[in-house]
Amino acid sequence: MKFNALFKRKIRTPDTLNLAGGQAHAASEKLELVTILLTSFLEHQFYRKADQTAKRLVELVAKIPDKAFVAKAALYARREAGMRSVSHLVAGELARQVKGAEWTKRFFDRVVFRVDDALEILAYYYAVHGKPLPNALKKGLGAALARFDAHQLAKYRREGAAIKLVDAVNLVHPPHSEALAKLVRGTLAPAETWETKLTQAGQEAESDEDKASRKAEAWAMLIRERKIGYFALLRNLRNVLEQAPELIGDAVALLTDERLIRRSLVMPFRFRTALDSVEAAKAPEKSDAGAFSDCRQEVIRALSVAVDRSLANVPRFEGRTLVAVDTSGSMMGKPLKIASLFAATIYKANRADLMLFSEDARVVTFNRDDATLSIAQRIEEKAECAGTNFHAIFQRAEAAYDRVIILSDMQAWMGHHTPARSFERFVAKTGQRPRVFTFDLAGYGSLQFPEPEVYALAGFSDKTMETLGFLERDKAALIREIERIEL
Repeated sequence: MKFNALFKRKIRTPDTLNLAGGQAHAASEKLELVTILLTSFLEHQFYRKADQTAKRLVELVAKIPDKAFVAKAALYARREAGMRSVSHLVAGELARQVKGAEWTKRFFDRVVFRVDDALEILAYYYAVHGKPLPNALKKGLGAALARFDAHQLAKYRREGAAIKLVDAVNLVHPPHSEALAKLVRGTLAPAETWETKLTQAGQEAESDEDKASRKAEAWAMLIRERKIGYFALLRNLRNVLEQAPELIGDAVALLTDERLIRRSLVMPFRFRTALDSVEAAKAPEKSDAGAFSDCRQEVIRALSVAVDRSLANVPRFEGRTLVAVDTSGSMMGKPLKIASLFAATIYKANRADLMLFSEDARVVTFNRDDATLSIAQRIEEKAECAGTNFHAIFQRAEAAYDRVIILSDMQAWMGHHTPARSFERFVAKTGQRPRVFTFDLAGYGSLQFPEPEVYALAGFSDKTMETLGFLERDKAALIREIERIEL
């Protein structure tokens, strides 16, 4: 008998209620900030409206005394995890709150990953704080704008926006570049984007048949000359399949290009969304149904390859692992798509056990040789969409595990109490105390286990899988990874 495992630890008393009304443990301000930055698109969530999330983010930026950490977290969110709106908000708040720090100009330069990041930061600052613009913000955004070439600038002119690109240039006075000079003079050539090419094809067509032909030609130029961005291609796979199926081979080559996948910052769950769209595609009239079906299957296979390449850094753990996926009502939609994909990835890579939980919990088994996307799809199909009972994980699990990885929005409420006592009974039953990883998919600011006792993680990007491996050796790996960023 393993007496150390049976030793009863003092159970920490919960110190808050979560948004679902159940007992919970409050996350530290730094962890809460990071989870919001890595999980929020500033859209409505099940338990919180977009403006409430934004308000909480503003509060955290103000409360955390280590503003350099806040800046590093925003850089991590934008440049590593591909999160945009939250990084714009944090940049705007730091511009208001931090005066005289030597790192601010470099931060405002680096947080601009794409031209329109600068426009959104300016729009936020003017909308919330008004004039004048802080000098550090002007200098940093100016340095950023001077980095971009003519095509990048032309792509994000934003002529119909409240703050156009030329307005931004006049506001921040960036260092001279020939591309910026052309923009100001009005001689910058229009960018050939997929939107403009397809719009032009539709406008110039003289008949429906001519329109279809012109759109196919536009897709051919965009794909064969690689003038379409990776995310745009992913979003338009159905259109390519329906309008130009003869280009599927070229599209697949782009879709599975590992270098493009890495550079794109596309979140892996987008492949799952693309799969739904491709499966809903319809064969064009008078087309060969068999050939169309073959094209669709080729795209589906390519999506499977692409998602596996995007998640190539999934950790391989020693020992035995249980992955528990929250399939309750508050997880429906985007959170469950993310949870199911990450769970399928870990399940395949580690020969883990897989559990789905809602009001109750059950272990499920899938063929590990199936594609990651297929397993994720089946997890979603088995979702119960009911209450959230964390106790059920440890009441239904029978084996001894080295680690339990829980993917959830952390809003447990059934039984009201946190699962600490159910976990201790599970330890006593199996004779082994597993590490507990909590994978937060909503950033609501609470945990079901005290922060010092769990390995806390959040995020939707491929970087998240890499960090999961580091957590095994360091409970604070996510925070430390951000702290190592240089400003």
